[in-house]
Amino acid sequence: MEEKRPTIAELMDFPCDHVFKAFGPGTGRGAPFAAKVHQAVCEVVVVPDDALKLRESRQSGYVCVSVLVHVVNADQVAGIYSALKKVEGLLFLL
Repeated sequence: MEEKRPTIAELMDFPCDHVFKAFGPGTGRGAPFAAKVHQAVCEVVVVPDDALKLRESRQSGYVCVSVLVHVVNADQVAGIYSALKKVEGLLFLL
């Protein structure tokens, strides 16, 4: 018998703040990738530029873009993950 996996709505209390992390290529400051991540998130929920935090690897080969988003339901969380999966250059998503 297969166990049912919990849904996003069962795991999170809404509304809440949620951090999405996207890893991709870092070119100097990682700005091109970060801009694509910001645009993808804004397709679902508009967030200000200061909601993004960038952290580059030591040699600037990779960048982690963290985005703090105030989400009001599970559909927004799923929509943001869906939009982020389409970002060119995405290597890993948390």
